[in-house]
Amino acid sequence: MNTMTLEQRKKIHPHKYSLWIAMGSITMMFIGFTSAYIVKRAQANWLAFELPHIFWLSTAVILLSSLTIHLALKQFKERNMRRYKQLITVTAILGVAFAVCQWIGFTQLKNVGLPLDGPVSASFIYVIVGVHMLHVLGGVVALLVMFARAYRTRIRTYSPVPIEVAATYWHFVDVLWIYLLIFLSIAR
Repeated sequence: MNTMTLEQRKKIHPHKYSLWIAMGSITMMFIGFTSAYIVKRAQANWLAFELPHIFWLSTAVILLSSLTIHLALKQFKERNMRRYKQLITVTAILGVAFAVCQWIGFTQLKNVGLPLDGPVSASFIYVIVGVHMLHVLGGVVALLVMFARAYRTRIRTYSPVPIEVAATYWHFVDVLWIYLLIFLSIAR
């Protein structure tokens, strides 16, 4: 076999490399947020409260969406486009549902007297969960692009790279959400 071909196969795709760099940066940002939360929690004016139950429901939604995007990628690689379209559609719907659940959670916080400009502990929740939700919305945009590409009539390429990148990012925001929910539940 040609040596150049072997070297090319060992290289990571530039989109995947960029994604891993971005995920590392995002991870560092959330480590900073949770570290600040721990430091601030030690102050006398900290108000502990329960997280809205809908955040737990949203966890089930995002876990299910992680499964459906995994299965969608598998179907794409097997060239089962009908099943891929179904699964990417369900994943996009679940992504939107997760964002809606998060919005409802924010509304519930506000309705129980914990607005964004309220106690510092509530402000931290809004910032941490809100920034995560922005990253999820970026993933939802990617899912909607995958959805639109799945239903276009002319297919240019069967490269799995865009779907692999979207799936990796989606699994990342899923794991990040689980970490944040557990952290915020324990570190009240």
